[in-house]
Amino acid sequence: MQAASAPLESGRERAYRYLRETVLVDPAVQGTFLNEVGLAQAVGVSRTPVREALLLLVSEGLVEMVPKRGAYVPPLSGRQIKELMELRALLERHAASVTLVTGTVPLAAMREALAEQEQLVDPIDADTAKVFIEWDRRFHQSLIDAARNDLIARTYAGLRTRQMRVGVAALFRATDRQHAVCVEHRQILDALESGDETASHAAIEDHLQITLQLFLEA
Repeated sequence: MQAASAPLESGRERAYRYLRETVLVDPAVQGTFLNEVGLAQAVGVSRTPVREALLLLVSEGLVEMVPKRGAYVPPLSGRQIKELMELRALLERHAASVTLVTGTVPLAAMREALAEQEQLVDPIDADTAKVFIEWDRRFHQSLIDAARNDLIARTYAGLRTRQMRVGVAALFRATDRQHAVCVEHRQILDALESGDETASHAAIEDHLQITLQLFLEA
């Protein structure tokens, strides 16, 4: 029996994915208005699916619709970044505790993500930064997923665009930040591998606080 084919992605879904994964994570887009015609051409759809995708992003707080001006991408404020890091810290510390108790720390997946990041530590451009931060996201998401709580995993995954926006921008706010991130990830891994819950929590907290400080001190 032939397996059923995956449902085709609608124009709105394609536009939504393109906006979330490509457009909104570009530091150059922050604080600018989006061109719906240009977006439609880039995605290969009409303006209607683009507008529908933008309205979804408005509901998520990632885009604002300004009368007579169009779709505006507001820069994340210091408060929003602080709240993002606080939520991430709560979820990641919880995942560390759960996986240490259950013996399900995803060391192999986290090592793989770190190894990929270590290949990208040379002077970085915008495209490389996105790849680096995508592996950063996978490093942390694998720990969350290993805690085996679907609601928490979906909540964390929903932070992807904000994580990418902050992460990519952070790489350009400090010299050789990508190398420092790899060191911080190695500290998290070492703490988890040793089975030390307190050290794991501290390594996670330190890593997120360093990123936050890059923005608060700017």
